[in-house]
Amino acid sequence: MKRILFVCLGNICRSPAAEAVFAAKASAAGLAVSVDSAGTGGWHIGDPPYPPMIAAAAARGYDLAPLRARQVRRTDFDDFDLILAMDRVNLADLSALRPGGNATPLHLMLDNAPACGTDEVPDPYYTRDFDQALDLIELAADGLVTSLARSA
Repeated sequence: MKRILFVCLGNICRSPAAEAVFAAKASAAGLAVSVDSAGTGGWHIGDPPYPPMIAAAAARGYDLAPLRARQVRRTDFDDFDLILAMDRVNLADLSALRPGGNATPLHLMLDNAPACGTDEVPDPYYTRDFDQALDLIELAADGLVTSLARSA
């Protein structure tokens, strides 16, 4: 079973959306995966996802309401097989947090959607464009499902 962690800044918009979207798509494809999400910052620990993101995801059939924010832990680098960041700043923060000698792959989420024209999922907390974030996350989740299915 592949264990995947999705990471953004506060774990209230992009990464919980990625967790829910990918979990749904992986399940539909019959892939055995374990998923979680976290933030590089700790401001929202224990909080549910941001209500406008919950609503936008629900309109597409994804339930974010039960999720709760948490901060990335050093143990995550051993507990997961792949860690995907939503933007370059998150990726740099993860690289700085990575324990010495750890080789868990760290990538951008949109590495799984190279044709989308960007490599970062813009933060809808600031842009207010929750649908754009979900569009990009869905594309990347589809690409990740395809990649994992090929390697299974």
